[in-house]
Formats: sequence, structure tokens, C-alpha cells
Amino acid sequence: MMEVITMADVISLLGLPGPKDGRVTYNIQCPCCDENPRKKHLNINLEKDVFRCPRCGFSGGMFDLYAYYSGVDRRKAREALLARLNIQDSETPVTQMRRKPKQKAIVECPITDVDTRDETYRALLDKLSLASDHKENLLARGLTEDEIKRHGYKTMPVAGNAILAKQLLSEGKYLAGVPGFYHDRDGRWSFVHEKRGILIPARDPNGKIQGLQIRMDNASKRKFRWISSIGKQDGTKAECWTHLAGKPQRTVILTEGPLKADIIHQLTGDTVLAVPGVNSLNHLEESLIHLKEQGTCHIMTAFDMDYLTNPNVENGYARLQEVLSKVGIQYGTYLWDPQYKGLDDYVWQYCFQSIRR
Repeated sequence: MMEVITMADVISLLGLPGPKDGRVTYNIQCPCCDENPRKKHLNINLEKDVFRCPRCGFSGGMFDLYAYYSGVDRRKAREALLARLNIQDSETPVTQMRRKPKQKAIVECPITDVDTRDETYRALLDKLSLASDHKENLLARGLTEDEIKRHGYKTMPVAGNAILAKQLLSEGKYLAGVPGFYHDRDGRWSFVHEKRGILIPARDPNGKIQGLQIRMDNASKRKFRWISSIGKQDGTKAECWTHLAGKPQRTVILTEGPLKADIIHQLTGDTVLAVPGVNSLNHLEESLIHLKEQGTCHIMTAFDMDYLTNPNVENGYARLQEVLSKVGIQYGTYLWDPQYKGLDDYVWQYCFQSIRR
């Protein structure tokens, strides 16, 4: 049987990075638009023998890839590959030597840097508004109008998402690698369609927007979700980022959820670090190390009081203690009247409302 050339052969000959864990699609640094080696927008598809960068449009088949990296003429790439692989030539086109079932492969983008995400998300939020019922909800939780505006909360768009993406592109914003953006069936960039809710920015210690959460209206389960375009063409998965409200201090409160952190910070003046949930601690260690370097030496955990009766929360709390001990920061736990689920509810309803009465 005649041997055939595959994309895997080309990757090996060019010395390019190979896939991990047996994947058939993966990303490497794009030679045309990725200035930083940590940025990897060029997708290699070993199943379809193609490559594509959604950021700059660099794309083609295995012969195009070989021609670009080796510097040979595209018309001579096939012959050059046959010679290097010591494969006898044949008049039968390589593309006819093997037939594969036609499958539409979903190619996702690796996440881009935080500066790019921040710039794109800020531009997106500037184009959105906050519905009156969402504003009333935030006011009722203890935030002022100025604080609501400063934090950048907006209402999730339910229509015109492709138009929003087009406007962002026209302004020079990058959408590839920003969770929430993807190519729709018509090949246009768009923003994910979610049910109605409040968009909540999750910020790093420098105030840059790492990602967006949505607080879903009328949701009984999973009320808070990350804006993500995983599973969509050129989409990007969101990560479980932490969120810092306030500047690092000697003592920092640790809670769950960016919105709750913002409210506690605004009501008390204390600095608050938020994880998405007690079982979502992926980025916690690096955040604690940063705080420790800035002088933080004490963490007070303030998770919802249901951790006392919820075994899933209790198990997550044990993992949390392991991370805190590993980083070497002393820690304690705030307890309050369990009729108030979260510390934000307790501070607002018990302390501030009592003072007003």
C-alpha cells in the first residue's frame, strides 16, 4: 500500500510542537501575529491536515505549512516532502490516497493575554446598558449608583450580538481568545447568547478585567456562570479567575463571587478576594502569593454559612485550608447569624439597616 504524507509528518520534520494527550487539534504560536511565545493562536488539525489562525487569517494545508516554514516554493513542497520522507512518488494525488469521513471539526482558540481581554471587555461594556430592574437589585444589596457605575455592571445583551462584535472589530479590538466571542454559522464574529442577567467583571489586582460572570435572572441553580464560548467555532473557554476588591492590606477577607466581594468591600472598606466558589480554587494560590508579596499576612474566610451543613462545601473548605497552609498565610473564619446566608447579606441587613432604623 502506498504511504501517504500527513500533517503529523510535516510537524515532525519542521520541529514544531506536537499535541499533548493524543489530541487531534491543538494550538501553537502563530508565526505571523503572535509576538509572544506564550500566545498560541495557530490551530493545527491533525485529523483534517489543516491549520488556521483566527486572529490573522494565516491558514492552509500541510503543504502550505511546510512551504512557509521551510522556505521552499509552494508548488514544490509536495516533491520536497516526498524526498525528505523517502516516499516513492506516484501520479495518484496524496489527497486521494486515503479517505476520511467528513466531520466538521470545532476549533477553539487559546485564551489571550489579560491586557487584550481587558481592552475588549471594557469596550464591550461601554456599548451596553444596565436595565432598571437590575439597577434596583444592586441598589437593594447596598451599592450606590456611583459604585454600580464604577464597577461596570451591565445587562446581558439578548439580541444584536453579531453587530456588537462587528463594532468592536471596526474599533481594532481583538476577539480571538477572548471568552464569549466566537464565529457563528455564517462565519461572522459574535458574542454568546445567554439568558437575561447582570454582567459582572472579574478583575485582577491591577483592576484589569480577566473575564465576565453573569448573574442569571430567575435561576434556581447555577445562578452565577462564567461567560464562555467553549464548544463554538474559534471560541474560548473561561477560567475560574479570582477577583480582588480593594487594595492589598494586612488582613484580607476571602469569599466567593466577584459581586459579593464588591458589596462587602463597599460596605466595610475591607479588601476582599473572591474565588468563583469554594470548590473552584484554580487561581487561588497565585493570588495569595501576590497578596503575601504585597504585605498580606492574614486571611479571614467568609463563605456562605451553608458550608456548616453542605458536605460539598465542607470538602472544598478542606482543600482551601491546604492551599492557605501551603502559601504560608495565617487564616481564620468569620461566623455570623446563619439566617443571613452570605456576609454581604449580614453586613447590609443587620448592621446598616439596623443603624438606619
